[in-house]
Parts: sequence; structure tokens; C-alpha cells
Amino acid sequence: MSLIKNRKQIEAMHRAAKILAACHQEIGKGIRPGVTTLEIDRFVEDYLSRHGATAEQKGYMGYPYATCTSVNDVICHGMPGKHPLKEGDLLTVDFVVNKDGWLADSAWSYGVGRIPPSTRRLMRTALLSLLAGIRQAKPGNRIGHISHAIQTTAENGGYSVVRQFIGHGIGQRIHEPPSVPHSGPVESGKILREGMVITIEPILTAGSSEFKLDRDGWTARTADGCLSAQYEHTVAILRNGPLVLTKQ
Repeated sequence: MSLIKNRKQIEAMHRAAKILAACHQEIGKGIRPGVTTLEIDRFVEDYLSRHGATAEQKGYMGYPYATCTSVNDVICHGMPGKHPLKEGDLLTVDFVVNKDGWLADSAWSYGVGRIPPSTRRLMRTALLSLLAGIRQAKPGNRIGHISHAIQTTAENGGYSVVRQFIGHGIGQRIHEPPSVPHSGPVESGKILREGMVITIEPILTAGSSEFKLDRDGWTARTADGCLSAQYEHTVAILRNGPLVLTKQ
């Protein structure tokens, strides 16, 4: 596996990414109180099938679903279920699309119905943190430039960054080098090179960054029960700067 993708390989990943981004837009239209996360999961799997793609994470290390659906205090890897979403819930939907052997990965947070201003502010800061990191994803910078920009934006907003879950390289496998932490000093990490494709996926919490794992072995939730929000894009490092493949 090569850290560097050529133009045709990036174009192939972009095709997967466009399907993923369009699917997220459709998800957003259907989220409302009463909908279950299992219904969302089934919608995603059907949507991908109709567009000639598959959900890469289904079966990955035994994971049984097409999506991770994380509600309120769940940080990530929440399993879809039959419990209906409620007014004011905060939902993150994360999935990986495989189109002709090439992958794209994106997570997005959604408010369910009317959400309180505090939840909206957490979501906005999480998105701003992602965008701050993306701006630093250019050749010659270190991964630490991304990490530091995310951490600074989050902490200036009064939020914590979950350090244990990080971004990564991606291509024909979900997880490839390099690792992309969402906190740390500017001088840390590998130097970014043209042709790298990475995920940037900060998770912010309204309280402590500590987490606990449910008995299912997948669901990670905040230790203090505070809300969590996450946004993620797959980003190609090009000569003139970052190209967000999963842009909606």
C-alpha cells in the first residue's frame, strides 16, 4: 500500500466520495423525531447499493452494520438500533463507501428536530475545528499543523478534543498510514506530501475527553455523560492545497 496516490487513484476515490456526500445529504432530509437509527442504517445500505457501491465497514473486524450511529453522549462507533430518536437529540452518522475498490470516509452530526443553543454551538465548533484542520492540509506542512489547528479551535470554544480516536490515511483499505491526531504540537507528525489522502475527523465533547466502552465492545461514550459531536472529511493533499473529496 502506497501513501501516495496518483491522479487516477484520487479520481477513483472521488467517485466513492461523491456517492457518500450525496447520501449524507439525503440522510439529513430524513432525520426527525421517531426515526430509528436502524432505519437510517438500512437507508444507507440501500442507497449505496442503488449507486453501485457498498458499505466498507460492514463486516470490518466483525462490525455488523453499514453505519455507526452515535447519539448524544456516544462519541463514536454507536450501533444502529430500534430506539426512536427524540426531539433535541444529537446524532452522528459515520460510514465508509467502497466504489470499485476505492474508499471514502465521512461522518456528520445532525440535530434532531429543535435542538438547544448549547448543542448548536457544540456542533458549530466541531465543524469549525474540522475546517481549521483542513486548511492546514497542504504539502510541506506537518500533520501537527492539522492537529494544532483543531485543538486550538476546539479549546478556544470551550470544548475538549477526544484524543484516543484519530484520523488516518485511506485508499483501498479503511485505515492506512499516516495517523492523523486531532491535538498536539505543530512540529509533530509526518510531513504532508502531494498525493496523500487522509481523513480528518475531530470529536469534540462539552465536558471531559475521557470515555468508556459499552459491553458490545464498540460503542464509546463520554465518561461524564456530556454531549459529543463529530465531523469528518476525506481530504486529498494536492500541490495547490487540500481537496475535500467528501464535500457536500
